[in-house]
Order: sequence, then structure tokens, then C-alpha cells
Amino acid sequence: MPRTQPAVSPGCGAAIVEHGGRIAAHGLARSREVAACLADPAWMAALRGRRLATLATPRGRFLVLLMPLDGADLVVFSEAPGDAVLEFVAAVDFAWDIIEHVVTDPFDAMTVVDDRARVAYISPVHEAFFGLDRGGGIGRPVREVIENTRLDRVLATGKPEIGEIQRMRGAERVVSRIPIAREGRVVGAIGRVMFKGPQQVEALARHVNALQREVNFYRREAAALRGGTVGSLDDIVGESAAIRRLKRDIAKLAPLDVPVLIHGESGTGKELVARALHALSPRRAAALVAVNGAALPASLVESELFGYAPGAFTGADRKGRKGRFEQAAGGTILLDEIGEMPPETQAKLLRVLQERTVERVGGEAPLPVDFRLVSATHCDLKRMVAEGRFRLDLFYRISPVVIEVPGLAERREDIPLLARHFLHELAQRHRRPEPELDPAAEALLRQADWPGNVRELRHAVERALIFAEGERLTPAAFPDVAVGLPRPPTAAEPRGARLADSMAALEGAKIREAMQRNRGNKKRVAAELGISRTYLYKRLAEIDT
Repeated sequence: MPRTQPAVSPGCGAAIVEHGGRIAAHGLARSREVAACLADPAWMAALRGRRLATLATPRGRFLVLLMPLDGADLVVFSEAPGDAVLEFVAAVDFAWDIIEHVVTDPFDAMTVVDDRARVAYISPVHEAFFGLDRGGGIGRPVREVIENTRLDRVLATGKPEIGEIQRMRGAERVVSRIPIAREGRVVGAIGRVMFKGPQQVEALARHVNALQREVNFYRREAAALRGGTVGSLDDIVGESAAIRRLKRDIAKLAPLDVPVLIHGESGTGKELVARALHALSPRRAAALVAVNGAALPASLVESELFGYAPGAFTGADRKGRKGRFEQAAGGTILLDEIGEMPPETQAKLLRVLQERTVERVGGEAPLPVDFRLVSATHCDLKRMVAEGRFRLDLFYRISPVVIEVPGLAERREDIPLLARHFLHELAQRHRRPEPELDPAAEALLRQADWPGNVRELRHAVERALIFAEGERLTPAAFPDVAVGLPRPPTAAEPRGARLADSMAALEGAKIREAMQRNRGNKKRVAAELGISRTYLYKRLAEIDT
């Protein structure tokens, strides 16, 4: 029985060609026109140089692919998928090299999935990134191979996703996912990932990220100015025991509608505590209204706090105006610097807290008000009560619960964390590159006296950032920071010694003490001092020499 030959499309064919001529042909390659080309040494030489070309015959134009074999060439003919492919191959002598580059580009990796969302091809750089052996991902579902992929989703919807951010192995990459259709049916999808790339692209990515952080920063500021519910425990920066205790107290008190007095030195962040109390409370959907008692003129107390009726006095708004207590309806009112309020203001405030009503200036009837009271002060109110400068009855009204906000002297281990936080925040605000904080400068800040607490630290960091000339802030960037050294200068360290030298000596002493306490355990010493082990090893080598 004669052997049945496989069916071959009239638009396809193949031939094996030795340098001496054609030795086998199939399909289209048997035609007279194609056979003449295969026998032409010049045509074959040009094809070997290009690897990919086009051929025009009476039957149409075809793609031609040459694959070198051992002592021969395999030449494959195929109908082109479209005119664009034909034009590209015909016009570009190095079309094969472009295709080779596209599928192996180390900067723009490619993954191809079939119509079942299984990996059909994955670039070598992509395989290396995911720790795959060569071909190790082929045939596997793409979700098993690529973290957070959406190629299967693109395959299902048929909609491309261009310039998206995808997180893979702890890094964010720019990706594009494109479905591939043939005759109206999606047959697969291509994903392209920018792994590395030109410095300009990386700089653009950093710039975009910086702008995004800046937008988020200004959104928070704008919400704060509107009296919104901005503020959470995350806004209180620090990991010390004192700050962890403060955050626990806030979390316990926030759900309760009890008045809270926040006490702390100036600049410790009392308003942040108030905002966190409000943000975690059932009243967070309403406003947080802040009133600065120290800046409230006695002549305007009633109109500011209680509002006024239409036409109450010359120059008044014809529609009247709500006071601060009415503005805080359903929310929280923060009476900041309440210890600075004059006695007459204290009396008027006490009436509102007792009766929970306000009467507008020029109004005819009291208005009920619903608010949660939070007060803040740096003053010793008990001493002021004893001296007759603060009303006892008002003190009891505002202070059933007192929260103490620690000063920087009680949480020095938080100073480097705060400094880096301010550097990041202020660099975005001023649109400046974010410098690094030198370990010596970090040690300087930890030992400094901060009578102005966190506010003063922030101002010092801002000054250093503005006048910074390099990518690193050294102790010289903080010339106005006052340090209380634990010992007077010795003969080896005269009074005219440079600040950096003094700090280096102090730092060395601290490291020696920590090494003794921890019995030479460098990991514990680095953790205790808040420095990296690399820096510790460097300083130990300097100290020993």
C-alpha cells in the first residue's frame, strides 16, 4: 500500500539545501519559481546573511526562514500573517537580529502565555530573576511562575494593560500586558517587564515616586487644614518604650467619650496625640476643631467660641456665624494651650462644659452642642490651681484622664528615627534630594539638649537640609545644636577641640561601655546603640588602633 503523505498547505513548504544544491523539498518548495531561487548561490548567500526574508511568487508573497544545519540549510516557507510583517522583513535586512533582541533583551524581559494561560516562552533574564532553570517555566500556569501577574486576566478580558506597576520579589517594576488575537480570537498574551534600563528611566521613576509622596503629603496637610479626621498612631513616630506606652494609652482612650487632658512640654507633639484620639474614635467622621487658648483675645472669646447671630454687631456677617463648639458638633474640639486662657475665658468655658449649650452673641436662645473634649497644655495646672491662676472646677472638668507626652530626653533612642522621618518629609516638601544622615551626626543629635523637643529637632533638620551641600549630613550640618557632654575636656582633648573630634571620642566611650555590658556581643551592641554592625566594626577598628 502506498504511504500517505501529510497534507501541506499550498502556502507552506520546506527544503533542505546543501551547498551543492537542493536535496529534499516539500510543498511550496517544489514549485519551479522556488526551486530556481534555492539553486541560485547569490540568493542563498543573501538569505544566509539575513536568516529571515520575503519571496514574491505568482502565488503571492511568503516569509522565508533559514535555519542552519550540519553541512546544510533548512529553508522554510510560510504565508505571512499580514502585510505589516512582510513589509518589515522586506525592508529591514537585520529583521532576524531584531527579533532575536526582542526575545532576549536583558532590559525589557518578555513572557508569552498561550490561550490556557500557560507559559509558552520566558526571556532568559526573567528566568534568572525567578531562579528558574532554562525552560523551567515552560508549560506551567503563569501564576505559578510570576508573582502578582495579571496575564491570565488580560487573556480572559482581551484588554491590554500598559505601564502598570507590578511587585515581584520585593521590587516594583513597570509592566505592559497585551493580548494577541488571530481572526477575532485571543490566542495568547505577551507581558513585558522593564528590569533594568537607562539611567534616565530610573531617574524618571524616582521622580514620579517622589511626586507621589509629595502629593500624599500635601493631601494630609490639606485635610488637616480643613479640620478633617487626619491623624493616626502611625503619625506618632517612635519605637521607644515611652512611645509604645503612649500609643497603648491612646488606643484604650480613643473609643471612650471621656474628656482627656494631654500634658507635655512644648514641642512634644500634643496635637498629634489629639488627632490620633479623634481619628480612632467613633466621632472620626465629623470634624476635629482646634482652638488655641493662648491666641484667643478676651474681647473675641464669645464670638469665636460661641458664634454670633445675624446683625449682632457692626461688621458682623448678615447670616451670622457658627462658633467653634458648633463647628465641632458630632466631632471633637481641641482646646490647645488651655493653661494660657485668662480667668474670664475660663469662666465662660466652664459654663459650656457644664450645660453643653452655647448662646450666640446677640442670640435669643441657647443651642445644644454635642462634642468630645480634648485639652492640651504644657503648664502645671495643679500648681496654677494652688496659685489661684486656674479654676479648680474647670480643672476637674477637663482632666478626668490625663495623657503624659514624653519629651525627647525620655526617648532619645527615637531621635535618629525622627530625624530620618523629617529628612524624608522635608526633602519632598522642598523638592530637594534626600541626604543620608551620617552616624556621627546621628550620635550628635542623640546627645543634644532639646528644650524645644520634637519641634526643635524638626527645625534643626530642616535648616541642615536647606543648607546641605552634599549627599550626607555630617555634624557640621548642625552647628547650632547644643550638646551636654558628660565630662569636661581632658588635656588630650583641649577646650578648642573640634566638635567632630569630641563626638568621635564620646561615641568611642559609648561603644566601649556597650561592649562591656553585652560581653562583646556585637549584634546586641549595634542594636542597643541603634547603629549598623558594619559601622560598629569600622569604629571598633578605629578605636583599637
